[in-house]
Amino acid sequence: MGSSESGLTEAIKAALEHDESLYAFPNKHLYQQEDVKRYNLDVKTTPAAVTYPKTTTQVSALVKVAVEHGLKVQPKSGGHSFANFSCPDGGILIDLKHFKQYSIDTATWRAIVGAGVALGDLTKLMYDSHHRAMAHGVCPQVGIGGHATIGGLGPSSRLWGAALDHIEEVEVVLADATIVRASETQKSDLFWALKGAAAGFGIITEFVVRTEPAPGSLIQYSFSFTTGSWADRASVFKDWQKFVSNKDLTWNMASTANVAQTGLLITGTFFGTREEYDAVISNASFPGNASKHTIQIKDWLGAVANWWEEVALQLVGGVPAHSYTKSLTFNGLELIPDSVVDKMFEYFEKEEKGTPLWFAIFDLAGGFVNTIAADATSYAHRDALFYMQSYVVNLLDDVSSTSKEFLSELNDIIVRGMQEAGEKTDFGAYPGYVDLELVHPQKDYWRYNLPRLEKVKAKYDPRDVFHNPQSVRPAGVEVERPKSEVEKSEPSKKRGWMDMLRSLCF
Repeated sequence: MGSSESGLTEAIKAALEHDESLYAFPNKHLYQQEDVKRYNLDVKTTPAAVTYPKTTTQVSALVKVAVEHGLKVQPKSGGHSFANFSCPDGGILIDLKHFKQYSIDTATWRAIVGAGVALGDLTKLMYDSHHRAMAHGVCPQVGIGGHATIGGLGPSSRLWGAALDHIEEVEVVLADATIVRASETQKSDLFWALKGAAAGFGIITEFVVRTEPAPGSLIQYSFSFTTGSWADRASVFKDWQKFVSNKDLTWNMASTANVAQTGLLITGTFFGTREEYDAVISNASFPGNASKHTIQIKDWLGAVANWWEEVALQLVGGVPAHSYTKSLTFNGLELIPDSVVDKMFEYFEKEEKGTPLWFAIFDLAGGFVNTIAADATSYAHRDALFYMQSYVVNLLDDVSSTSKEFLSELNDIIVRGMQEAGEKTDFGAYPGYVDLELVHPQKDYWRYNLPRLEKVKAKYDPRDVFHNPQSVRPAGVEVERPKSEVEKSEPSKKRGWMDMLRSLCF
């Protein structure tokens, strides 16, 4: 071990008060499996250290060590970054698994939530204590620390907003190792940036969030189209689009169109009674002769548990695997033209995928999320009608170039088709569905909010301490990229694009 490495090791140990359970280094046996825990097995990365602080003061001390040694830092909450961005190659990984505090003020119904709390645990904590809830996604293993700071969309978002819209205050460690509170009235510029792009600005250790009364009666519905032709399924998708784009559609209706090898599945949640649901769904033409399934659920926990039972969530949400993902945000509330839908479903039918485990998921957005001003937070997709998230998964080996090309061309078919049809959709990408192929990821993720984000970054983190390959960079400041990133992404035309993908981290 060299002197600089030895100095770093000793500094980290001192920052964590020499508690051997709170740190690990690359020379540890099973370091990758037990500590780094890469979620996407395709993306190789080796942090200089994995740390498990128990207090915000220890987080601060670790950030100070990183700055003194010229290293980058990223926090890990649930660890489900699709490109392992919480595992900085050559940097310090700060795992927040010990930050699981929870309490609720029954006078204001604001809850204090530690950044290491998983969504499944959060749902139970809120409901069991006082029948409260908040909007969030459907993967129980995901941590609130990453989820609620890039968006955090889920079935109740049309009712209540994204998860980040619930955040009212945070405790955060900055690049100068100071510990501050941020809210609309304290460091409001920082607070604005943290609500949509937090990984580039600091390490949040505690959230204060507003909560809502948990819904009572809910309807879980599904319409399965596994027989018939792909052209028939295209017709169903067109009908689904028309239904969900109705400007008078109640915010109580959440809906998703799922396309996979087995066919088309339309699923969703209706927040209300069976009678109210029947009245709304009677205006939809897509059920047709589908295999129909509806469940009336009387409590919130039962509804959330039902979301978690989806097969795709078990494959993509809970198990490390070789995977690749892309996304499109359909900003501007435009529909995919019928002719493009036909091309898309013909492509689903005929194109070589390279794996049977592929999904294209169209999530309805809108509702409350669309009512919030575009510049109210750094989250930049307030005008989205729906999102497409697409996945290819390989459980045994690296995802093939065939599979990656399948997803890339799927996006191209949609974008080209809509542009040729004269649609004014401003396509972007949701930062939670990390896409390693994006040429200008920051622009796609944060759109018109990017210039302001870059200025806030220059103010609070001019040396780019909180860095991942696609995080916000400081405006007007030249920062040194990590050596590992530079070496792996040198523009040699002899290198394949798959090699360049492997140089990045989620």
